[in-house]
Amino acid sequence: MKVYLAKTAGFCFGVDRAVAMVEQAAADGLRAVTLGPIIHNRHVVERFAAMGVRQVDTVAEIPDGSAVIIRSHGVGRAVYRELEARGLRVLDATCPFVLRIHRLVREAEARGRQPVIIGTRSHPEVQAIAGWCSAPVVFETAEELARWLAEDETRRDWPLTMVCQTTSTAALWKSCCETAKKVCTNAEIFDTICGATEKRQKEAIALSGLCDAMVIVGDAMSSNTKRLAMICREHCKKVFLVDNADELDTTLFSDVQSVGITAGASTPAWIIKEVNNHMSDEIRVETTAGEENFAELLEQSLKTLNTGEKVTGVVTSITPTEVYVDLGTKHAGYIPYSEISSDPTVKAEDVFHVGDEIEVYVVRVNDMEGTVMLSKKRLDAAKSWDEVEQACEEKTVVEGVITEENKGGLVASVKGVRVFIPASQTGIPKGGDLSQLIRQTVKMKITEVNRARRRVVGSIRAVAAEARKAAAEKIWSEIEVGKKYHGTVKSLTSYGAFVDIGGVDGMVHVSELSWNRIKNPAEVVKVGDEIEVYVIGFDPEKKKISLGYKTEETNPWTIFMNQFHVGDVVHVKIVKLMTFGAFAEIIPGVDGLIHISQIADRRIGKPEDVLAEGQEVEAKIIDVDAENKRISLSIRALLMPSDED
Repeated sequence: MKVYLAKTAGFCFGVDRAVAMVEQAAADGLRAVTLGPIIHNRHVVERFAAMGVRQVDTVAEIPDGSAVIIRSHGVGRAVYRELEARGLRVLDATCPFVLRIHRLVREAEARGRQPVIIGTRSHPEVQAIAGWCSAPVVFETAEELARWLAEDETRRDWPLTMVCQTTSTAALWKSCCETAKKVCTNAEIFDTICGATEKRQKEAIALSGLCDAMVIVGDAMSSNTKRLAMICREHCKKVFLVDNADELDTTLFSDVQSVGITAGASTPAWIIKEVNNHMSDEIRVETTAGEENFAELLEQSLKTLNTGEKVTGVVTSITPTEVYVDLGTKHAGYIPYSEISSDPTVKAEDVFHVGDEIEVYVVRVNDMEGTVMLSKKRLDAAKSWDEVEQACEEKTVVEGVITEENKGGLVASVKGVRVFIPASQTGIPKGGDLSQLIRQTVKMKITEVNRARRRVVGSIRAVAAEARKAAAEKIWSEIEVGKKYHGTVKSLTSYGAFVDIGGVDGMVHVSELSWNRIKNPAEVVKVGDEIEVYVIGFDPEKKKISLGYKTEETNPWTIFMNQFHVGDVVHVKIVKLMTFGAFAEIIPGVDGLIHISQIADRRIGKPEDVLAEGQEVEAKIIDVDAENKRISLSIRALLMPSDED
């Protein structure tokens, strides 16, 4: 018996891309879920569940803080809005060909056209497409479309925009297009059947016409797998749809001379290989020099490109979703936009130009489709990992941008590598606001690298500690009495304030904070204040520094002596009454005495007969004792007529 394998059996471009995204999410350690099955294949879904990426069916089921992966079939606009409202991180694995259909119907409706979708109503891809317009219509057959057009003759003149499900059959689409062209006067038609789907279906027709039996490998829930089986049954009497090798009954092939094998777009290569190997083990399979079975083809393909290797290619084109690269092999290489750079703001046109020779990383080889997913981001990341490991070994300082805050601390991107910074190593005091550092460029030291677990730990505090140590050494080498420093108040006590003067803390005693008598340092400064201080004294052995804050320029007595003279009339405030007179504040920190004999122009019994504490009056400076810092004031001098009068 001869066995023939369809060249395009297995993962299509969109499925391959979606599977790769889930695998990467699992490798990155993300707490992720898929909204619905990522593809219609239970083996793949079960495998991802074992890797920690499980399936949920509604947005409400998604745990808070999880990343959600949109499956290859896509979702409607309302789902995106619901995810955004929840504040969830979204990884969009929607097939680029399906995204194009979303754009077509969205733009059509914006132009006042009626979107018409050809496909299976219950299929998630069709439901997602319908979710991008307010009033779509869906038809599963050309007859349904014809009946709808006949129900209302005005519909024939409606501006219709017609698209089809990517996995629809070419025959169904052709009949619908013919109906629309015959009846409609303003129909806009977009052939949105995936090229890979159409090619797979043509190969299935050719194989089923040549072989005595056909084996279609795939999940019975997969629409394109069921369509392949339907197509094959039109040309071959013996058609078997199997989920995996265990479902293959080889006794059914005892009377056939040739068997064709094909697979749906959601069928992994390893399942196809198992089916092929099972047939080879159980049935005598003839091979000729001009024929290759699947196992041989797979092995040959794997020899050309391997996941994880670095390859060089030439950029051939740049599209809105991928960059295509000629690798000089039978594989078509492409770089998804998500794999260009770790910086989401970078545009493909800024990095690549057609004709550029580039080095990239092989992410995934799809021998069935003849495509290979490439990544520049991961190659850059691999180089970055080397640099990060070197920085850890050599204890050098690196720069990174803080990208997010989590329960344990902060996350930074260093050369594209994710670095975790524990809260205790951020330099922010316990209980402080870590979010203030988000989007800030910071310097740090790499303290731990575990490449196998993709874990990197950094410390901002270590850099700050080294800088502080160097600054402290410089201060102690240059310190001298009277030297001035610009400092920051770090803490307050009942007896003074501790001030960081750039790596070393000094203490300003409460008596050195103000010329006025104060009870608490908080009356003058608060934590975080930046102030100018000077060195009063220091002890290098005990590492203690005494600082001063009040200066002669701020001395109230100096200010008074510079601004006032005997004979000046001043506005004063009565602050204390005594039996012999009243003390009045001239400026804060400087009081003068108004003797009882100088309070009024008549004889009084006691000062309170005329004055009260808090009262503001005019008084004349009649004497200044600079040596003893005493000032005599007189109200009476202003009440008595002058000699000139």
